[in-house]
Amino acid sequence: MNNKLETISNLFEGKEIRSIWDSEKEEYYFSVVDVIAALTDANIPRNYWSDLKRRLIEEGSELHEKIVQLKLKSLKDGKKYLTDTLDTEGIFRLIESVPSPKAEPFKLWLAKLGSERIDEVFDPEIAANRVVNYYRTKGYTDEWIKQRLIGIVDRFKLTDIWKDGGIEKPVEFALLTNEIYKTWSGMKANEYKEYKGLRKESLRDNMTDIELALTNIGELTTRDIARQEHPKGLKENMSVAKRGGKVAKGARELYENETKKSAISKDNALNYKYIDDNNKLENK
Repeated sequence: MNNKLETISNLFEGKEIRSIWDSEKEEYYFSVVDVIAALTDANIPRNYWSDLKRRLIEEGSELHEKIVQLKLKSLKDGKKYLTDTLDTEGIFRLIESVPSPKAEPFKLWLAKLGSERIDEVFDPEIAANRVVNYYRTKGYTDEWIKQRLIGIVDRFKLTDIWKDGGIEKPVEFALLTNEIYKTWSGMKANEYKEYKGLRKESLRDNMTDIELALTNIGELTTRDIARQEHPKGLKENMSVAKRGGKVAKGARELYENETKKSAISKDNALNYKYIDDNNKLENK
């Protein structure tokens, strides 16, 4: 495998399929356990795959030899573990060994996914259009989408500055981001998500225009201060992040004084709500 790998999160009928795109081979590698979970009603997909893999070995199937172990982020703890993956051809062959009424829909989804992804390699604008259309179908305004996309680019610029300042670990990036959030909103990211009734969903995708703008102000200010002062290490960068958050807090206070309403909202973009700890969903 080469180092030009991009982790992708794809959904088939609401089921997350962890995958990696190899840009040089122009090929997907999919988590076998996730595919099993999408195709079957197995209570423990990992056990299902373990039994199936043992059977394939006993039968002398060539499919077992095509398994590639790649590090994918766990859906449980967010850490990366070596995971059995198969390329698109291997997944098609796997489906033949898994009796499922979802086999044909999954094959169609897989074929379409591969075709679209390859097209995007040659024409990145296709990917950009897909993102815009996705947000539009979710009911977001064009102005919100524009602000969101700008925020994504600005976020990359900020994390690049943090990397230059010696920030490397994911937990450090999270701590710095939380410092900005907490300073201007009074809540860390997980508290903000809970306030909005979110769990796994993106916090920023569920922000109002003003919440998104304040987040961007905090991060832009943090970035520009860091560019000027070149903080090193977590402690110095935390101090700068707090200052950036204070600028956003000042903007929030001005907004609230003028509009006579809170800039913080419980509103989200979900068309469902969680009703218990077993992830049952109820339409709004």
